[in-house]
Amino acid sequence: MKKIFLAVMVLSFAFGQAQTDPKIYDIIDAVSEERLRNDVKTLADFGTRNTFSDTISDTRGIGAARRWIKSQFDNISKDCKDCLEVFYQKDFVTKEGNRRVPKDAWIVNVVAIQRGTKYPNRFVIMSGDIDSRASDTMDFTTDAPGANDNASGMAGTIEAARVLSKYQFESSIIYVGLSGEEQGLFGGAGLAKYAKDNNWNVVGILNNDMIGNIEGVDGVIDNRTFRIFSEPVPANETERARRSRRFYGGEVDGISRQLARYVHKNVKTYMPEMNPMMIYRLDRFGRGGHHRPFNDLGFAGIRIMEAHENYTQQHQDIRTENGISYGDTFEHVNFPYCKKLTAVNAINLASIASAPPAPKNVGIGGIVQPSAKFSWDKVDTAVGYKIYWRDTTSPTWDNSRYVGDITEYTLEGIVIDNFFFGVAAVGKDGHESVVVFPSKIMR
Repeated sequence: MKKIFLAVMVLSFAFGQAQTDPKIYDIIDAVSEERLRNDVKTLADFGTRNTFSDTISDTRGIGAARRWIKSQFDNISKDCKDCLEVFYQKDFVTKEGNRRVPKDAWIVNVVAIQRGTKYPNRFVIMSGDIDSRASDTMDFTTDAPGANDNASGMAGTIEAARVLSKYQFESSIIYVGLSGEEQGLFGGAGLAKYAKDNNWNVVGILNNDMIGNIEGVDGVIDNRTFRIFSEPVPANETERARRSRRFYGGEVDGISRQLARYVHKNVKTYMPEMNPMMIYRLDRFGRGGHHRPFNDLGFAGIRIMEAHENYTQQHQDIRTENGISYGDTFEHVNFPYCKKLTAVNAINLASIASAPPAPKNVGIGGIVQPSAKFSWDKVDTAVGYKIYWRDTTSPTWDNSRYVGDITEYTLEGIVIDNFFFGVAAVGKDGHESVVVFPSKIMR
C-alpha cells in the first residue's frame, strides 16, 4: 500500500511540473529551412497567384499554384502510405455585390487531412493563403509574387505536413491552402461552412499569414518575436453568455483567447528562445485574416504572424520610387525565421492532436467562501486534470495544480473573487487540452 501511495504521489508531482515530450523537440529539428526556401521560390515564380488569375497555364497563375500545392500534399501522402486525404474544396463567388471581385469565379482551397487514431472527427487546422495581390487587388494580370504574403505561410503549412505525417496522433490534423483571402476571406468562409455542414469538431485553426519578415518598416530587426492575434469572446455568443460575463468575468477568456494562451505556453516550454506576443485583438487594426470566418461560426481561431511588418513589401506593385524598392519579392523573406514560425505551428498541432479532448461542463463555485470549487465531465482518454488560475489582470495562466483522475476538486484557501480559473485534461504523455473557462455556476 505504501508503494502504491508513493507511486501516485510521484505521478501527481510529475504532472504538476512542466512535463515535456521528446518527440516535440524532434519535430522542431525536422523542419527544413531549405525546403521552405524552395517552396517559397516555387510559389513566387508563378508570377501572380491572384485569385482571379490564369487557371489554365501550368507555369503562371493561381491554377498552376494550387495544382502544385496539391501535388506536394499528394507526394507527402504517398511517402506516408496514403496517410493524407487530399482534395479540393470550392465555392463559386460572383461579381455582383462583391466590390473586390472583378469576375465570377471558383474559389478553390487545397485540403489535406491526417486522420487521428482515436478522434478522426476532431480537428486542429493549420492554414496558409494561396493567393497574392498587386497594389490594386482587382488587377489579376500584373506580377504579384507574394513571397512573404503569403507564400511563407503556405510553404510553412506544406512543411508542417511533411514533418508531422511521419507521426500518428489521436486527433486529426488538417493542412490547408486557402484562396480568396485578399478579396474578402472567401476561402476561409467556404471551408468554415464546409466544416459546419459536415459536423467537424474543430478545436481551432492556426492561420499563418506572413511568417517570413524580420525587418519592420519602423526600422526594427527582430528574428525572435512573433504575434498571436485572438478575439476575446466568440462572435456568435449568446445574449445569456454576454449577461453572465458582467457578474462572473470572462471578457478575455473566449475559446480563441484560450487557444492563443495554449500556443504561448507551449512555445515557452519547447522553444524558450522565441518571444510570442499575445495581441488582444482579432487581427491588426481594422484589418482581417482567414481565421475570422471560423470565429464567425463559433470555432476557435488565431492568427500567427511576424511581429514587424514592412508595408513597402506588402500589397505593392514591383517598382522603385524615391529610392525605395517596393514589392513582395523572394529576397526579402528570412528563412531561418520562417523555419522558427513553422516549428511553432508544428509543435502546437502535434501537442493538441496528442492531447485528450478538453473537459466539458466545467463548473465553478465558492461565492462568499474561503475556497474555490470545481467540477467537470470525465474525459475518457484523460489520465488526470489540471486546474489553472491567474490574477485577473494577467494575460497567461500562471498557476496550476494537477489533481489526478477526479471530476471534482476544491482549491483550499483560494478566494474565487481574486482570480480567474480554468480546467484542462491531461493525457498519458503529459499533453494537455486547451484550458476551458467555467461555463456554469455551482451554488
